[in-house]
Amino acid sequence: MKHKAAHSSFNMKPLLLCFALLALLVIILRSCFSSSPDPQSTQVLKPATTPKIAPSLANTIIHYATSNITPQQTFDEISVAARVLEKRSPCNFLVFGLGHDSLMWSALNHGGRTVFLEEDRAWMEKIRERFPDLESYHAVYKTRVKEADELLKLRAEKECTEMGDARNSKCPLSLMDLPAVFYETEWDLIMVDAPTGYFADAPGRMGAIYTAGMVARARRRGKTDVFVHDVDRVVEDEFSMAFLCKGYLKEQEGRIRHFAIPSHRSAVDLSFCP
Repeated sequence: MKHKAAHSSFNMKPLLLCFALLALLVIILRSCFSSSPDPQSTQVLKPATTPKIAPSLANTIIHYATSNITPQQTFDEISVAARVLEKRSPCNFLVFGLGHDSLMWSALNHGGRTVFLEEDRAWMEKIRERFPDLESYHAVYKTRVKEADELLKLRAEKECTEMGDARNSKCPLSLMDLPAVFYETEWDLIMVDAPTGYFADAPGRMGAIYTAGMVARARRRGKTDVFVHDVDRVVEDEFSMAFLCKGYLKEQEGRIRHFAIPSHRSAVDLSFCP
């Protein structure tokens, strides 16, 4: 994820600081409103105290204030997921990829669980040393971008559209060797911004997109918001439409798409795509 070229030379540092400060403001306001006294109460009130800024938010603000490196997504693209996080956080948020935007995603889901899956072990260890509070795991992918055309044909195969445990799937697209945390958690949001997919021998995001859609359908109830970045590329464009479905597409902004996929377990009569 770290290798992806920046889409724009536009300086996003002030915008990222705004996101971090906005997250802090929301937390403070929630605290204030939740602790507002009952006007009818006669209980003696203690002096109000201002909540301290969480260490994770403090680290995020300091990082983006002192760094010249900005995330791969534009402000408008980041805003798509940020609006959903504003409504759903704290929640379970899975991100394929560990990059320069990871602190931001973790901060925007303050109080929730944000997990990052990274293909480059050396890069992951480097980030862990610098930001030990980020929860990250190494992920291995067996596909290659040059196989994408053949893998896309699997959309017509029953074994790739049937509900079931991703670890026992017979579909070649299913990621069956991810860290256990992936399968043991019911994810509310999934961001597919990795693995690498810009050259023929790169792993590509075919399996990540497919598996994200399948675990979303397999959740017990409710919906999963799935975001796919770099849809200006052929693989991300075609696989997101084929396996996350045009009927579930909620929004596209620049190079990012937002899909809202409902549970198919609680409504077994749903077709793979609406």
